[in-house]
Amino acid sequence: MRPSIVWFRRDLRLSDHPALDAAVRRGGAVIPVFVWAPDEESPWPPGAASRWWLHHSLAALDADLRARGARLVLRAGPSGRALAALARETGANAVFWTSLVEPAAVARDAAVRESLEAIGLETHAAPPDLLFDPQAARSGAGRAYQVFTPWYAACLRLPPPEKPFPAPRHIPAPARWPASLNLASLGLLPRTDWAGGLRETWTPGEAGARERLGRMLRKGLRDYSASRDMPARAGTSRLSPHLHWGEMGPRQIFHAVRESSGARPGTGAREFVRQLGWRDFAHYLLVHFPRTTDAPLRLAYRRFPWRHDADGLQAWQRGRTGYPIVDAGMRELWHTGWMHNRVRMIVASFLVKDLLLSWREGARWFWDTLVDADLANNTLGWQWAGGCGADAAPYFRIFNPVSQGERFDAGGAYVRRWVPELARLPADWIHRPWEAAPQVLRAAGVELGRTYPLPIVDHGAARRRALQALASLRRT
Repeated sequence: MRPSIVWFRRDLRLSDHPALDAAVRRGGAVIPVFVWAPDEESPWPPGAASRWWLHHSLAALDADLRARGARLVLRAGPSGRALAALARETGANAVFWTSLVEPAAVARDAAVRESLEAIGLETHAAPPDLLFDPQAARSGAGRAYQVFTPWYAACLRLPPPEKPFPAPRHIPAPARWPASLNLASLGLLPRTDWAGGLRETWTPGEAGARERLGRMLRKGLRDYSASRDMPARAGTSRLSPHLHWGEMGPRQIFHAVRESSGARPGTGAREFVRQLGWRDFAHYLLVHFPRTTDAPLRLAYRRFPWRHDADGLQAWQRGRTGYPIVDAGMRELWHTGWMHNRVRMIVASFLVKDLLLSWREGARWFWDTLVDADLANNTLGWQWAGGCGADAAPYFRIFNPVSQGERFDAGGAYVRRWVPELARLPADWIHRPWEAAPQVLRAAGVELGRTYPLPIVDHGAARRRALQALASLRRT
C-alpha cells in the first residue's frame, strides 16, 4: 500500500482523531504534515497569542508522534502546492484531514481537494470536531436555528456523539522521511518576549488538555453551576484553547463527563455539557451564516451609529477605564491570553454600550490576544454583546460594571489580583473607588487620576446615550 498523508490543522492530537485513524487503518506508511499558510485564513489569520500557542502545540504533537514511530513534517503554503509536492516526494496517493467550518477554510479546502484530485490523489475529509453535524438540526420550517434553546433541544433528540477511540499505538513510518522546516523558522513566537504570563498559565498540547480535563472532573463538576460565574474561583475548565486547537475533541469531553457523573449526572455536569453545546452552536451558526464574521446577522444594525474614540478604545484595551471589574478582565487577558467568561460579557458590554464602540473593535482585539481565539465563538460572543446576532441579548440590556462586580466578585478578590493598586481598598468600595471617602482612599494608597484612573465615562450617561442610539436605529 502506498503512503498516506495526514494534514493536521486544528486537530493537534493523536487520540480520537478520525482522519489519522483512517490513514493508519488504510495500511502503508503515514506522513503527518502541518502546512503554515496564514494568508489562506485571511481576513482572520491567527493572532499573536494564537501563534504562541500553535508553536508549543506543534512541538508537543511532534513529540507525541515520535513516541509512536512517526514525526511531524512542517511545510509552508500554499497548502495545495505543499501537499502535492509532499505526495510526489513520498509516493503518497491519499491525503486525509479534518474538516473546518470557517468560511476561508471551507473555500481553501474545496480548492485543495480539486487540485489534489486533478493529479490523481485520493482525498478524505473527516467531519469537523463537533458534537453534532451542523447540517442535522433544522427548525420545523427547514431553516437554520438562530436561538440556542430550541437548537439544543433538537440536538438532544439526535443520536448521542460516538464514543472516542484511543490513539494508535504505532504509526507506520516511510522508509525515508521527507525534508521538514524547522519549527522556529515559522516565526510563530514573538520577537519581543511578552509571553511570560502565557508560559506561567498554560501547557499547550494533548497532555496539557488531559491534565485540565482530569482536574475538572476531580474537583470542578460538583460546584460548576455555582462557581462558573465567579471569576476569583477556579470554577471553569479552561479547556477552551485545547478545544480550539483540537488537542482534545468535544466528544472526548462529553463522554468523560458522562462516565464521571454516572447514570444520573448532577446539575454541574449537565450545565458543563451545555457549555459544549454553546461551542457547537457557534460553529453551527458560522456554517449557516458565514458573513457574520464581519457583518451583523441582524441587517438593521449595519446602520447603527457607532462612535470612533481611539483614546477610549486604548483605555479599554489596557485596562485603564476606571471601572475595576473591566480593568481586571482586560489585564487578565493581556497577562494570560484568557479571560473568565462572565468577565468577557462585562467588558464586551462596556465597549459596545458604555463606549458605543463597534463590536468589531472588540472582536479584533480578542482575536489577537486570546489563546482560545476561535472565529465561531468570537463572532457569536461579540454579536451577542452588540445585540446584532443570533440569540443576542437585547441591545437595551446594558451591564452595569459596578453591580456586576459587586455581584460576581463580592469581596473583590478578582480585582485585587489583577488591579493591585486597589488591593487595599475595603470591599465596600473596591468596585466604586470614586465614591470612597478621601480618608479611605488615602489609607489604601489610592490617588484617583494618578495611581488609578477616574472612570472614563459616566455609566448612567453612557446608558442613556446607548439607548438613544438604539432609538435612532429604529427610526431610520
